[in-house]
Amino acid sequence: MKFYQRFAYYLVGLVMGCFFVAMVLSGKDTRCNYFPNARVLNDLRNKPFIYDTEASRRLSEDWVDTTDIKSVLTHGDVDFDKSNIKEEGGKLYIIYGKTSKNAAITLEVLNYPDKAVLRNIIKNDKPN
Repeated sequence: MKFYQRFAYYLVGLVMGCFFVAMVLSGKDTRCNYFPNARVLNDLRNKPFIYDTEASRRLSEDWVDTTDIKSVLTHGDVDFDKSNIKEEGGKLYIIYGKTSKNAAITLEVLNYPDKAVLRNIIKNDKPN
């Protein structure tokens, strides 16, 4: 068998294999959350998210809104030195992020087994 024939068989098999893998993986909601920061943020986003009274009061002010909260829960940084503290039957996480107006904020989120509660939103004067 000549080289170009072997190469043609190889390409046909490669294309069929890629097509099969694309079909199998396209229907699944796969994520690659290997790092602790991404795992915590993904866990908080996938649970029912509840706003505490203090957080609701901060959201009524004009410097932060719910889109900023969602953005911080997607792109924020979890401070593990101050986080993962057992409190009130859940774990407290401190998350740093920025608003759409580029103001630094800190979220205090209590992570329970069945829900996540945003306890407080703190406006930082200086970014971390």
